[in-house]
Amino acid sequence: MPLEKAFIPYGAYWSSPFCRWQGSLAEQNAIELAARTATAALEARNVAPEALDSLILGYTVPQKHSFYGAPWLAGMIGAPTIAGASVAQACATSARVLASAALELEAGQRQCVLGVCCDRTSNGPHIYYPNPKGPGGMGEAENPVWDNFGHDPWAKNAMIDTAELLAKQAGITREEQDAITLRRHEQYGEALADDRAFQRRYMVPVQIGKGRKTTAVEADEGIHPTTAEGLAKLRPVTPEGSVTFGTQTHPADGNAGVVVCTRERARELSRDGKLTVRLLGYGEARLERGRMPAATVPAASRALAHAGIRLEDCKVVKTHNPFAANDIYFSRETGADLDAMNPYGSPLIYGHPQGPTGLRVVIETIEALVLAGGGLGLFTGCAAGDTAMALVVRVD
Repeated sequence: MPLEKAFIPYGAYWSSPFCRWQGSLAEQNAIELAARTATAALEARNVAPEALDSLILGYTVPQKHSFYGAPWLAGMIGAPTIAGASVAQACATSARVLASAALELEAGQRQCVLGVCCDRTSNGPHIYYPNPKGPGGMGEAENPVWDNFGHDPWAKNAMIDTAELLAKQAGITREEQDAITLRRHEQYGEALADDRAFQRRYMVPVQIGKGRKTTAVEADEGIHPTTAEGLAKLRPVTPEGSVTFGTQTHPADGNAGVVVCTRERARELSRDGKLTVRLLGYGEARLERGRMPAATVPAASRALAHAGIRLEDCKVVKTHNPFAANDIYFSRETGADLDAMNPYGSPLIYGHPQGPTGLRVVIETIEALVLAGGGLGLFTGCAAGDTAMALVVRVD
């Protein structure tokens, strides 16, 4: 059965710019920055904090004081009477936040839930795990970002190995990956047209600094001009591999937010009462070890089945695609139009702050559907090791 009670007020969502690793947001506490962004976004959208009755916070990289999570963020945005959970599901964190909010509404437990996702891959914590019985009494250290990119304790490989495994098994060539990467850059360019008209539909500038010395970050940082010739010159990241630094995403910092509520609240809070945005279904999947990019296919199939629709019913299909090979494989397996997928950009180009990545893609899916005159949209994205999640939305 499709979800029936989970709606998103049109316009009651936002994303900060995504800034490449060690860029302008590298020294900002991700949760504090997300609170400042949410405060400005809610005010601009005429959504009073008092309208919210719960908050779900998603992040994957610990920040100072993140133990206090959602209640801390709620206090910072002017809603100190609400509480909620903090969740983490690698790069499916956004999808999990939306699914959790939807299920609370379906159960009649909540009327209006704020979901906020944030991460700072830059300058993450360096964790030391004491082990008095270790050699010399020494413990173990971990960098939550880089060490987990580089090693899956279950599959015993790095994230890039999952893409190489997929490319080898599916016969995806280096040339195909270069070509679709160039296409994704072209699509991102469409979001920059007319002074970033598409991005301005949802993107909120963020203020950084202290006292009177503040700087506004208004647009994504770290996207380099790309050509076919430039991509062809890059060496594979791993020996005898096919994935280059040009055909995979880059770590980034940023945040995003969304209001999920009942139909009645959505009408009250919408920028345009004539538009209805509804969450119809979600799905998740897990495959054998190290097959992360391929898991997007069964996850999408389950989300579509939950929503009671077919892929061919969807006007817009967007993905979290840390590797170009993801989209090629998804298109081959499902018949989705490879060139038409991901209108107005995707994380392959604008970066990968983990927690908020999928939420920005869902927001872009909604706006692309509005510009297309409404209809159904599918988001699907992989999520560490061998898993993935997907969501279906409808705009009327």
